[in-house]
Amino acid sequence: MAECHPVGFQWVMEAKARGAKIIHVDPRFTRTSAVADLFVPLRAGSDIAFLGGLVNYVLEHGKDFREYVVAYTNAAAIINEDFRDTEDLDGLFSGYDPDQRIYDHSSWAYQGAEARSGAGDRSDRTGGEQHQEAAQADVYGSGGAPANAKPDEDPTLEHPRCVYQILKRHYARYTPEMVEEVCGVPVTQFLEVAEAITENSGRDRTTALCYAVGWTQHTVGVQYIRTASILQALLGNIGRPGGGILALRGHAGIQGSTDIPTLFNLLPGYIPMPHASEHLDLESFVAADAGRTGFWGNMDAYTVSLLKAWWGEKATADNDFCFDYLPRLTGDHGTYNTVLAQIAGECKGYFLVGENPAVGSANGKLQRLGLANLDWLVVRDLQMIESATFWQNGPEIETGELRTGEIGTEVFFMPAAAHTEKDGSFTNTQRLLQWHHKALEPPGDARSDLWFYYHLGKLLRQKLQGSRKHRDRPLQDLTWSYIEEGPLAEPSAESVLAEINGTGPNGPLSAYTELRKDGSTACGCWIYCGVRADGVNQAARRKPGQEQNWVASEWGWAWPANRRMLYNRASADPAGKPWSESKRYVWWDGERWTGEDVPDFEVTKHPGYPPPSGAQAEAALAGDDPFIMQTDGKAWLFAPAGLADGPLPTHYEPVESPYSNPLYSQEHNPIAQLYRHPANQYNPSRSPVFPYVVTTYRLTEHHTAGGMSRTLPYLSELQPEFFCEVSPELAAERGLEHLGWATIVTARTAIEARVMVTRRIPSLRVRGRIVHQVGLPYHWGPNGLSIGDAANDILSVAVDPNTHIQEAKAATCDIVPGRRPRGEALLDLVEDYRRRGGIT
Repeated sequence: MAECHPVGFQWVMEAKARGAKIIHVDPRFTRTSAVADLFVPLRAGSDIAFLGGLVNYVLEHGKDFREYVVAYTNAAAIINEDFRDTEDLDGLFSGYDPDQRIYDHSSWAYQGAEARSGAGDRSDRTGGEQHQEAAQADVYGSGGAPANAKPDEDPTLEHPRCVYQILKRHYARYTPEMVEEVCGVPVTQFLEVAEAITENSGRDRTTALCYAVGWTQHTVGVQYIRTASILQALLGNIGRPGGGILALRGHAGIQGSTDIPTLFNLLPGYIPMPHASEHLDLESFVAADAGRTGFWGNMDAYTVSLLKAWWGEKATADNDFCFDYLPRLTGDHGTYNTVLAQIAGECKGYFLVGENPAVGSANGKLQRLGLANLDWLVVRDLQMIESATFWQNGPEIETGELRTGEIGTEVFFMPAAAHTEKDGSFTNTQRLLQWHHKALEPPGDARSDLWFYYHLGKLLRQKLQGSRKHRDRPLQDLTWSYIEEGPLAEPSAESVLAEINGTGPNGPLSAYTELRKDGSTACGCWIYCGVRADGVNQAARRKPGQEQNWVASEWGWAWPANRRMLYNRASADPAGKPWSESKRYVWWDGERWTGEDVPDFEVTKHPGYPPPSGAQAEAALAGDDPFIMQTDGKAWLFAPAGLADGPLPTHYEPVESPYSNPLYSQEHNPIAQLYRHPANQYNPSRSPVFPYVVTTYRLTEHHTAGGMSRTLPYLSELQPEFFCEVSPELAAERGLEHLGWATIVTARTAIEARVMVTRRIPSLRVRGRIVHQVGLPYHWGPNGLSIGDAANDILSVAVDPNTHIQEAKAATCDIVPGRRPRGEALLDLVEDYRRRGGIT
């Protein structure tokens, strides 16, 4: 966090000054480690074993916050008698289809309340590894998959098929000794962490977990965060001040781009994209949610309001509110499948907006081969990045795999405005929207993304003005008239914010609870409804902290409803009283919910409210059901539906690993998405040809793929050259010299880097032998003031089946002294490694 989110880390340091204990778990010693009370190095890719060990410690020693667990989690829920765990099936869950490589979830369901899939859950069973689209976490938004009714329960937690007992059996083998064997963390150090976390959790104290995108970049990335959620729910650390799981966000716009979004399978506010084979009309689309309990039961209102925002008066009940105008999914259209479609000649054109996949995505060669096979490519960026110049100076030009004169891609480079040169918002950690105002005009032909797409849309609509083709109606009918300002006719970002916020019969809306399914409200993103309440830009507020309470609700605006802590009803006990005075946050005052924050609950719902039979949406949740986006109102320790790869997190080795899985014979995530292609070969696991672990990371001095930092002299001077970090032991074993050169080789390619011999990336003892790890910052490429090979070139594309995020934090490699070969000699080197590794 100190390395990658230094501005936010100031609050961690303030907490430390007040006595908080900081524990840092990471393969590499960083700026965070330097100020931590305890640094715990572990093997890259083994986090579920570490977290699972903590879960086992909590359960074995009775350290869970039992009152919280019984009341607010699904620990008491009884699971279908057909369910079989990884403990029964040696690393697999029941329902696995080895031919299709997907799970049937029916045996995971609650007894008495069969969990079923939401609008976005489907499986494309025709495409094998490349085109799976089984149930995915993201398509359910913040609520997970639905269940039809309340499950059968055993509040004593003694029933052998209740979630609590299943959890105990599942994690029983994750002992401190097993953690040491898998992660390389000594038992004594693991127990120090376990004791610190459990002692600091419960009625009077809470512990927070912080993670950044590195935790998601694994073939089990979603399950990493799920394990953390299980741990925090058992300890009563969710929905309470000082607790939670903080997804560190902000500097690359990750949170905002998923909220609004830029993902292929989501509409704004995590509404799933409709599918071509299932959702022929609005009714069939919302059918899975129409009868749901919890606030996702209002998805019809959220969807209709979105359609009204986009098509305005043209969207009526008679034409299904223009639902037919929405594009449809036909399978997995994620970024890596798109690259393969480019290579196959199926994807002809591509927009790259503030993104540099030739350097920043896994397997840079695969990306460049795709770009080289397009008809046209539009690149919008601040600098001439590698994805715009691949045809001229990409590594494949030097090796002869690509020839400039034979590349037919027409590249359009459109200079972009920086964030200081335009109005707009960032969505940061804690879902906090903060508005930034334009400080100066963009230079020359540089334009904001908003300007570019708005005027492109106007040109397209102008070309289609006279068309009578039905296929052109969605563009013709689109609401597309924002306020234009200044000599460049810049669309007003405030007017876009107003559309996102939404309007009703009486003007700007104040909360998503005001949205209606009858078409009387319009809202561009339901979770952002209220960001412009009363016609005022709430995200632009900057009231000093000393002038408000410690929650600081008048600094920016947090979705939803300016609520700073999700599920904060859980900060009070079932009767509505704070668990303790030291953790007072939201409570029932006898008439309504009140407190330091906006209650994440219906403010007048009595703690003892029993939902009537047949109730739907929020009315079906009891007064002691704090997790209001879940259909049962509970935190899910066990996920009966909604995840592609299992109801409980399980340790699997990365796709490339120097070890077998010591817990099960099932080595890897059985439904990890693999992309078989000649340019995307995989290193065999446990191969002596690729004996070392390699992991990538970012540096404070550089920004993402380097386009914003390698062009700046001061930052380039601070980190002037691409380097690899190796331990003194690895340096001695391979003859590497500090500040000398090293060549790092995988089945994809080989890169060269300056050697930094350092104890910051320690060697670990795992399963009786030493494992060495190689650390690589991923910011470099051939353009700019500071140039070097791209770390991502050596990575394969293997992705999480829920989110399609690549496994960039754990792979294998070889490392040898000296610079890499040039030209065709580089191909010969890699081919020799493939031959020796048995790769065909």
